[in-house]
Amino acid sequence: MATPIDKHRRSELREFLMSRRARVTPVEAGLPDGGARRRTPGLRREEVAVLAGVGVSWYQWLEQGRDITVSPQVLDSVGRVLKMSSAERRHLYVLAGLNPPALEVAPADRDMCQGLKRLIDAWMPFPAHIMDVYWNTVLYNDAAALVLGMRPEIVQNCLIAFFTDPIYKARSPHWADIACNVVAQYRAASSEWPEDEGFRAVIEEARELSPEFAALWDQRDVQPGGQLRKEIEHPVVGTLFVESTQLRVPARPDLSIVLHTPLPATDTAEKLEWLTSAEGRRGTMYPIAG
Repeated sequence: MATPIDKHRRSELREFLMSRRARVTPVEAGLPDGGARRRTPGLRREEVAVLAGVGVSWYQWLEQGRDITVSPQVLDSVGRVLKMSSAERRHLYVLAGLNPPALEVAPADRDMCQGLKRLIDAWMPFPAHIMDVYWNTVLYNDAAALVLGMRPEIVQNCLIAFFTDPIYKARSPHWADIACNVVAQYRAASSEWPEDEGFRAVIEEARELSPEFAALWDQRDVQPGGQLRKEIEHPVVGTLFVESTQLRVPARPDLSIVLHTPLPATDTAEKLEWLTSAEGRRGTMYPIAG
């Protein structure tokens, strides 16, 4: 017996499919227009069925929200005919009661990096950086360079740099305690893309470069990306206490923003203000030895 939630989902499925069908013209779908014979500008149900390679009755039942069996392949065909975006296709999956596929980056959202750069620059004087799904560094602000030692000449992958960069390790008195969390978070991130060769390449490189990583990876701990508290011993301003937070951008699922926030009841904010000031920069060289 259908529950109220099931009835609502099927009702939403019906309305969603009808609205998507109404916006696609026959010409856009590769069909003759039909001229005055058409009462509405959109596609007919039977036309969607034929173009998607499914039975007319089956598509009618789908659009009516009936309790029928659907497959990802068929939904993809319907989504293709109805010119659905990646977000709309995911919505279709959810309404049909299936696990949605990964969200793809829409062409209009591929140029978001300039806006994200403005975001991390506005986060100054606190460290911030952006990384892709493999944790490759995409962008970082000046504070991340001054505090975390991010710089062009090191491996541009946050996982590998964590285990191999002598400056970062020298500044982290509790590096070993954080390392297990970092590896567990990377395993959680890679588990979202089980067949992706990019993750395998990073893991293999990290194994070759760091026995510490290899030992922790073999423990198979898993932890979602979230927040980590870090204590950083900076050679100029002394001890800094920050909290790093990973944020995802829905329109750019391939990117994460990592913001470092000073912990309350510490003088970290004041130290970062000075370190990134003109006076502070004159007193340091880039990069600063650990």
